[in-house]
Amino acid sequence: MTAFLVTGGAGFIGSHLCDRLLAEGHRVVAVDDLTTGRIANLGEARGYGKQFTFFNMDVRAEGLLPLFERHRPEVVMHLAAQAGVRPSLANPVLDASVNVMGLLNVLECGVKTGVRKVVFAASGGTLYGEPKKVPVKESAAGPSHPLSPYGISKKVAAEYLAFYERYRGIDYTALALANVYGPRQDPLGEAGVVAIFASKMLAGETPTIFGDGNQTRDYVFIDDAVHAFSLSVERGGGRLVNIGTGIETSVNALFKMLADVAGFSGEPAHGPMPAGDLRRIALDNGLAAGAIGWKPWTHLEDGLGETVAFLKGI
Repeated sequence: MTAFLVTGGAGFIGSHLCDRLLAEGHRVVAVDDLTTGRIANLGEARGYGKQFTFFNMDVRAEGLLPLFERHRPEVVMHLAAQAGVRPSLANPVLDASVNVMGLLNVLECGVKTGVRKVVFAASGGTLYGEPKKVPVKESAAGPSHPLSPYGISKKVAAEYLAFYERYRGIDYTALALANVYGPRQDPLGEAGVVAIFASKMLAGETPTIFGDGNQTRDYVFIDDAVHAFSLSVERGGGRLVNIGTGIETSVNALFKMLADVAGFSGEPAHGPMPAGDLRRIALDNGLAAGAIGWKPWTHLEDGLGETVAFLKGI
């Protein structure tokens, strides 16, 4: 049994990760300030009794060190973040405060209490900027120019992780996540286009496609993404690893697929393309197979079906 600390543990991905680690027999401490996370996401985790502990805390807080000292996690899964492109454009200082200073606080606490590994949620959809070649490989991260402060903060974070590995002795794996989707994704956020479209369709409302809809994204199902975190506990040390399908799906194509699954017959509304958005992105996952033994296994149609079924049950 390993002691884990999951930051952002009440969020979409974090709560699924807590469930996975608990099911594997580990002890889990979750930290979340509930800015975007929800206590309701932790229903399954709380059923594990003393194996699971939750703290409502900001990762920038001074109280984080006493928490580390009390619970002595061996591995930290760092998912807490300001995770929106548009909020980062509006407030770069807040973005850096959470995504850079919050990470540094976690790493400093880890150094002082003997954490051996940090698995970090990087952003494959933003840290590469507008890629010259798709699907993009991890080697493109070095010369990349992210289009938003959010992407910049995720790129800087990978450099800090490498520094702490080299000079402080904490191993890390940074997972460059594609567009993760699935049950529990927030339909009110900006990043969860699958949840946003599906919830509106089920409510008989009209989803809005921003731009011409030909922009592409790489959609990876939540269970596949969580599996990558689990595999990275013992593998992928010192690496940035893409976690995506390598398949480009346009927003227009996603709309049609979701409409079929949800039984929606309406047409989308259209709005202007937001600042900071990419035209094309998909992640080459060739390194993941060798570095952590990961590959995606959920087809987009199947994952969309599970997501719509979940939203119908809310």
